[in-house]
Amino acid sequence: MVTSARPDSQPSGPTSGTARSASLFERAQAVTPGGVNSPVRAFNAVGGTPRFIRSARGAWLTDVDGNEYVDLICSWGPMLLGHGHPEVQAAVAAAVARGTSYGTPTEPEVELAEEIVARTPVDRVRFVSSGTEATMSAIRLARGFTGRDVVLKFAGCYHGHVDSLLASAGSGLATFAVPGTPGVPESSTALTLVLPYNDRAAVEKAFAEHGERIACLITEAAPGNMGVVPPEPGFNAFLAETCARHGALFISDEVMTGFRAGRLGQWGLDGAREGWRPDLMTFGKVMGGGFPAAAFGGRADVMSRLAPEGPVYQAGTLSGNPIATTAGLTTLRLATDEVYAHIDAAGETIKAAAAAALSEAGVPHVVQSTGTMFSVFFTDPADGPVRDFADASRTDSIAFAAFFHAMLDRRVYLPPSAYEAWFLSSAHDDRAVQTVLDALPEAAEAAARAREEV
Repeated sequence: MVTSARPDSQPSGPTSGTARSASLFERAQAVTPGGVNSPVRAFNAVGGTPRFIRSARGAWLTDVDGNEYVDLICSWGPMLLGHGHPEVQAAVAAAVARGTSYGTPTEPEVELAEEIVARTPVDRVRFVSSGTEATMSAIRLARGFTGRDVVLKFAGCYHGHVDSLLASAGSGLATFAVPGTPGVPESSTALTLVLPYNDRAAVEKAFAEHGERIACLITEAAPGNMGVVPPEPGFNAFLAETCARHGALFISDEVMTGFRAGRLGQWGLDGAREGWRPDLMTFGKVMGGGFPAAAFGGRADVMSRLAPEGPVYQAGTLSGNPIATTAGLTTLRLATDEVYAHIDAAGETIKAAAAAALSEAGVPHVVQSTGTMFSVFFTDPADGPVRDFADASRTDSIAFAAFFHAMLDRRVYLPPSAYEAWFLSSAHDDRAVQTVLDALPEAAEAAARAREEV
């Protein structure tokens, strides 16, 4: 189902004025660290004043100063159907009318669990309220199931702000990690190994040296938090097979890609075709329909170790909240093949136009995608595709900042970071897409000028 984009009367010129956003940001900084409740919203990576959004409809955001933007963030993925989809709103309104939280089992959480199990290779699901909770719980379960402690992760893959996963790599391919942020004690990351992404040799070396201690390997099914860096062909299958061979669990983090990269998530693009499945998976974003909801699930024998059925404890007061599960269930039921085909087509148009505009302006770049998600890296294509975090780190952040603000001035709201995925929705119709296309040439020129001034 494709929803409408915006009224015909909506202005089409550049944005004008940020006074109210600036005032709110000043007030917010007095009462909230950095003035925001999640760091990337602060515009630290691009400079300038973050926009405070008053409302959203379809593919469009409206800020407190009255500026309207085509939304290429989509709440960092969840708004697959666009903002304010009438059927999602109606379902949520009906759920709210019945009550907002009971602390008891409810029918919507059973129905949403059934929908997730039907779409993915997991046998059973447990709901939580955030992606961080999902990955944290999956790792605890993996350790409880295997009786082992060591966790493998990849540099550049983000799995929420779990202490043990906020780690940076050491000097070697399989060196135990050190904390990547103050506030995380060394003891929290002492059992975490950080490897380069898409590097089979590093994985084999880690298992050769530590195989009997490795409880699990966790990876984004297709990384989207260093920009979109697809797994090389067969890489996820290799990870699943290697874990199985060594008695470790393979955790595929689909908090971002689940039901976003495609109807079956990233697993539908590789695992379903290649005939393998993860032992555990994590989900979030789209499955909450814009509400705080996430989940982890997996093999029945592994999930049976969770309390109250098993000894591994996990709980959450608002887990399976009836409003969030209703929004997620309605979103997934409306996310038809037509929706994904529409988003794919719109994405292909924008990717091609962005590449053409940047090429015309002489700005080195690489465009990468998986399913409906894509990124534009301001890196030299002569260096090849972006395969891992080291490659992604070469992006020209100064050129990106100029590009970002030029797009924002022309009513296109990109993620305010060079290391994020761009998202579209089924509400991105011809008008929304054309607004993006119209903005690209001048934004590319702005990036070219920024490169010249360095």
